[in-house]
Amino acid sequence: MAQVSDHGGGVRSVEVPIPDNPLGHTLVYVVDTDRGPVLIDTGWDDPTSWDALAEGLTACGTSAAEIHGVVITHHHPDHHGLSGRVREVSGAWIAMHAADTAVVRRTREARPERWFSYMTAKLTAAGAPEAHVAPLRTARPRALPGLSPALPDREIVPGDLLGLPGRRLRAIWTPGHTPGHVCLHLEEAHPAQLPGHGRLFSGDHLLPRITPHIGLYEDPDDTTVTDPLGDYLDSLERVGRLGAAEVLPAHQHAFTDAPSRVRELLAHHEERLTGLLTLLDTPLTPWQLAERMEWNRPWEYIPHGSRNIAVSEAEAHLRRLVKLGRAEAVPGSDPVTYVAV
Repeated sequence: MAQVSDHGGGVRSVEVPIPDNPLGHTLVYVVDTDRGPVLIDTGWDDPTSWDALAEGLTACGTSAAEIHGVVITHHHPDHHGLSGRVREVSGAWIAMHAADTAVVRRTREARPERWFSYMTAKLTAAGAPEAHVAPLRTARPRALPGLSPALPDREIVPGDLLGLPGRRLRAIWTPGHTPGHVCLHLEEAHPAQLPGHGRLFSGDHLLPRITPHIGLYEDPDDTTVTDPLGDYLDSLERVGRLGAAEVLPAHQHAFTDAPSRVRELLAHHEERLTGLLTLLDTPLTPWQLAERMEWNRPWEYIPHGSRNIAVSEAEAHLRRLVKLGRAEAVPGSDPVTYVAV
């Protein structure tokens, strides 16, 4: 039975399961408009997930065929996965920020072999041992999910109101978790008259009890040295200043007092950066740093794919430290090592 919650004011959420994932589910929001319901995110592309979404929409008094539009907070498959299927049955438009639409376009156009080659080179440069890299050299394309995500047909423009008839939903660009992540500020009085300025659909940017993954933005053709963690921290402060009465995130549960949660996350990342400087009293590769960082389980129990994510997160933190002048690359090291300064 689909789990549906009524948040009042023409906003409901449906729990759409994520297969074999500790997060459990994505909260897909159903927003009533004068032209029919609009979804914020859609969930993972899986038969069980589709059934849960369909059941949830029925419980909301509608159906997938009646969806007017789909607004995507970011391109990850637990958010964008079912968008194409919703569009097929309803003719709904799909909106996404241009930076994440570019990721979707690359994913659709790139040959899987190129992605494996890119990851192999990237991990080798990060100091990954051959035993870890070797499986990528012989990996088959079917090992990658979400190879053909739906291409959005509308662009979410930061600062603009989205075209939702009868509603005031403003796009807030919040890069960090992905380059084109957006939060969506519902600029309407809270239905329960909670103090503050409307409600915020926060995607993965602001969650009540966990921190989103912040890794490097993956673009094989882009040599720009990006700073995803810096982007995320700046975006956090911007969201905190909105003063939303309530936050409706894509995982876990709705919560209030966004500024307090923002302060907790800013403090968490500052503590983590400071802790990494202690580890960098001797030169380390990104892989060696990831091995020594604190995760939700010991390194030896982290599976292969999750180690790739962990190394990307270590690299994002290293880039932030380098940009702040608190760490630097050791000249001539190969693979490159970093040390605190």
